[in-house]
Amino acid sequence: MDFYYSPKSAAYAVHILLEEVNATYNLHLIDLKNSNQTEKSYLRINPKARVPSLVTKDGVLTETPAILTYIAQLYSCKQFLPKTVFDFSKVQEFNSYLASTVHVAHAHKHRGHRWTDDEKSQSLMSKKVKENMSDCAEMIENHFFIGPWVMGEQYTICDPYLALVYRCLLYTSDAADDTPCVDLGGRRI
Repeated sequence: MDFYYSPKSAAYAVHILLEEVNATYNLHLIDLKNSNQTEKSYLRINPKARVPSLVTKDGVLTETPAILTYIAQLYSCKQFLPKTVFDFSKVQEFNSYLASTVHVAHAHKHRGHRWTDDEKSQSLMSKKVKENMSDCAEMIENHFFIGPWVMGEQYTICDPYLALVYRCLLYTSDAADDTPCVDLGGRRI
């Protein structure tokens, strides 16, 4: 497999899981600051111009939840996915919340240009990130996190994704200091 990543990006969760399963993969740095994601060679891999991307023997995968699920299924002996349909759906619910709500809330800090060209609006969005991320942390703690891992006693694909969110919380709010859900069972990342 070939794994395309950038430090301090959503690829962090995938990188954790690749290491957890002891996967054999080639690591390719995409320097977002130098716009490597917009180079033709990378756009052929991921036309969304984002990371992560995972090139597999079956094709290319993008989007963190999809890649995490693929790795967990590929290395099913590690049991990073629950066995019941309902519990698997709860994993998908949690990771969907991280991808569609938390990640977007955090993206407003430095990427307001994705939603508006108005600089004042971008500034206002950026100022709101700390509050939004605190609200997200509270939602995770009160409605998702079971403990000691996200889904209870089983370490799942939710846990490396939560590690990514915890890192985002450290950059944007005081919530990380007050929120036990990001402890990851004693493994603060």
